[in-house]
Amino acid sequence: MQRDVDKPRQLHRTDWMALLSGMLFVVLGILLATNSITDAAVLVALTVVGLGFAGLVAVVARITRRK
Repeated sequence: MQRDVDKPRQLHRTDWMALLSGMLFVVLGILLATNSITDAAVLVALTVVGLGFAGLVAVVARITRRK
């Protein structure tokens, strides 16, 4: 099966919610692995605030794309 070389490659739009949520959980995992966070309340608060921020960025990105 031969590929069309002349056809330009289409790129997808960035999913900001997924990107920022993934980065949040990687950072929280690193902080937990290094024992920088020992209090569960701090972990829950950082998770909620981080997911809220990611959601806000995703909504703003979606609104600006439609304009």
